[in-house]
Amino acid sequence: MILHAGLIALRLDGLWRGALIEGASGAGKSDLALRALDLGFRLVADDRVVVWRSGEALYGRAPDPLAGLLEVRGLGVLAERRLEFCRIGLVVTLGEPERAPEPMSKEYLGLSLPEIRLLGREASAPAKLRRAMQHLGAGPEGAYLSPLALGAPSRSSGDSR
Repeated sequence: MILHAGLIALRLDGLWRGALIEGASGAGKSDLALRALDLGFRLVADDRVVVWRSGEALYGRAPDPLAGLLEVRGLGVLAERRLEFCRIGLVVTLGEPERAPEPMSKEYLGLSLPEIRLLGREASAPAKLRRAMQHLGAGPEGAYLSPLALGAPSRSSGDSR
């Protein structure tokens, strides 16, 4: 299956987790990917993503002719360091988000994946995406749990550990 989308990945807890970015042409998929790359994400695919299911997981990669290429409006098509493929853990749909949305999901090849909605060209969109990836599966209440809230010792600026 080939999707009109982008795919970027973030390394968390030793694993690459992918974010599939969907939206209409011109919505800012490549723009969001470009800015996320500056926050430590890696390109997997831009504009088209080949997806497949293996067991209970969904994976994606770039079609061979587009591998390692990113279209940057105003600059053209540029070569970019990439991952060959990754497991997809989150769907990002570009569009107007709700202030406090209910959990959403999207289905591909019989698998349900968590979905968030972002304004792709909003300055904070890459940071929001990074945080969504970091809190994936924690639910709305888990996003606010910190070591301090859980009663774990916190580090102060004078802590030498």
